Amino acid sequence: MPRSRSIVSKLLSLLVLLVLVAPATYAARNDKQPIVVQDPHYGEVLFYFYQEDYFPAIVRLLAARDQQQLSNHADDSELLLGGMYLSYGHHLEAADIFERMLADNVSPEIRDRTWFFLAKVWFQRGYHDKSLQALSLIEGELPKNLQREALMLQGQILIDAGEYDRAIALLQNWKGKTEWASYAKFNIGVALVRSGRVDEARELLNDLGTLNPFNDEMTSLRDKANLALGYALLQDGQPAAAKEPLQRVHLDGPFSNKALLGVGWADAEMDNHRRALVPWMELRSRDLLDSAVQESMLAIPYAMAQLDSISQAADHYLNAIEAFYEETNRLDRTIAHIESGELFDQFLANDPLDSAGWYWKLEQLPEGPEARYLYHLLATHEFQEGLKNYRDLNYLHRNLDSWQGSVDVYGNMLETRKQAYDERLPQVEGALARADLDGMVGRKLAFDSTLNNIEQSHDWLALATRSEFDMWGEISGLENTPALRSDIAEAAEVRDKIQLLKGVLQWQLESEFKDRLWRIRRNLNQAGEALVATQRSRRQIDETMRNEPLRFGDLSERVYGLAPRIEGMKIRLDDKLAEQRAFLRAIAVGELQAQKQRLDIYTVQARFALAAIYDVSATEGEATE
Repeated sequence: MPRSRSIVSKLLSLLVLLVLVAPATYAARNDKQPIVVQDPHYGEVLFYFYQEDYFPAIVRLLAARDQQQLSNHADDSELLLGGMYLSYGHHLEAADIFERMLADNVSPEIRDRTWFFLAKVWFQRGYHDKSLQALSLIEGELPKNLQREALMLQGQILIDAGEYDRAIALLQNWKGKTEWASYAKFNIGVALVRSGRVDEARELLNDLGTLNPFNDEMTSLRDKANLALGYALLQDGQPAAAKEPLQRVHLDGPFSNKALLGVGWADAEMDNHRRALVPWMELRSRDLLDSAVQESMLAIPYAMAQLDSISQAADHYLNAIEAFYEETNRLDRTIAHIESGELFDQFLANDPLDSAGWYWKLEQLPEGPEARYLYHLLATHEFQEGLKNYRDLNYLHRNLDSWQGSVDVYGNMLETRKQAYDERLPQVEGALARADLDGMVGRKLAFDSTLNNIEQSHDWLALATRSEFDMWGEISGLENTPALRSDIAEAAEVRDKIQLLKGVLQWQLESEFKDRLWRIRRNLNQAGEALVATQRSRRQIDETMRNEPLRFGDLSERVYGLAPRIEGMKIRLDDKLAEQRAFLRAIAVGELQAQKQRLDIYTVQARFALAAIYDVSATEGEATE
């Protein structure tokens, strides 16, 4: 299938479209209003999501959901959680979310797209039956690029399941001259070959094998088509016809070794052993790990024996036995190193604690003699996925170590706050004891009563300021001076002036009485409101003083209860790490044991052939004597 972006990258892009972009587009089309994140905790999740920090995003989303802090984005957050689960390969959990959420809540177009991407994920993980089931749930028409990929995926599943006729019927009506059409033609050819219809496959694969490639991907497809056709013709007993497609395979491509081996066997089948030596001798100088190279080391002396070059054949058999023996020893050392478990830790030795999931890529292989075998191991999907899972488990374990350190910090913070509370509590209690709120309330009520009396009696002098009251007293004192009672003109003049001053002051106090009364009543009302607020604060303080010890106890239980939980999770992770390490070890050792077994078989064949040569030489020597 053509190379494309990562499956998870596409799915997460779909989810962004589903959760954010699609609603925003709808809003822009109708009311021109942007979609606003209404729950701050959901915004925090998106902050980490857009930075591709999926683990902290998942942690925060689960925590916010448990605390019911995502009420405005409940469906969106569930779909986003499903996409992030897929970034860790948790396809079953993600499928449960999607199957539950996609029933009624989204448009058919988005639902079909999601089923398509789920099908790709399940195929990637090896669940071909679930992948086929997901494809069957697509009801409408996908976009053209996705529709082509979906058909190709379904065809690949049918071919892998051995249902060749169904795969051919599905792919044979492919239209256009795109890359997808070329891949469809190739898969049809493979299905025809596997079903024994070589002559029908010959035309299709030959067309692919002679196409003019416009990129590296099509060059690789052309080589694969030529290789498949060449070996199909070889197995069908047509060595002469097989040579042409095999010779079209690039000598520097990834399929060149098998092509060279096939060309040699085609010549050998036609009894042209001298010509067969040409491609086989070229193979002999290449990497011994390739099975085609190993087989060529036996094919060369076989051809020489057929050409009666018995001495040279024996030398080549001896060279092959020695090379196989050395390679077997290297394999044994590598197997021992893998079984020690050190190899997998070397994969992660320089790995930063920053991200996890399917986006992680191994930047470089560990150094050492075993590195040459790792290229072949990493070429297998099973080992790559297992290594990613092992890396994710290691990431989680290191993350728990970080959390465990944070718990100690939280414990210290809690103890510091409790100590500060205990130190400040007596000061607060003393200040509260000195605050006579009841007395203040009584004084306020007394002021209200006095002010009411002043208002009823229109006692304008009671609202005079201190200076005005003192002036009134001075005027009243002058009025009662004995000298002013004499019946003389000067005394009468002074009495008139005193009466004038007294009248002016009284007029001023009476004219400002209502204004002063309003201001004083306003101030008393404000004082009353302040007293009410103070009483409310006092009740809150009393309630806090009663509840704070309980709150500290609850926080202590939560903080100190995390440590055993984290320790328990670390123990479980240690067990899972051991299981995953054993799984990877079984894959790696199994692959290397298979190589070793193949070398052992080739070694036995070389020894038997060498013994046969020695027997022939001995028999000829006796006949000569």
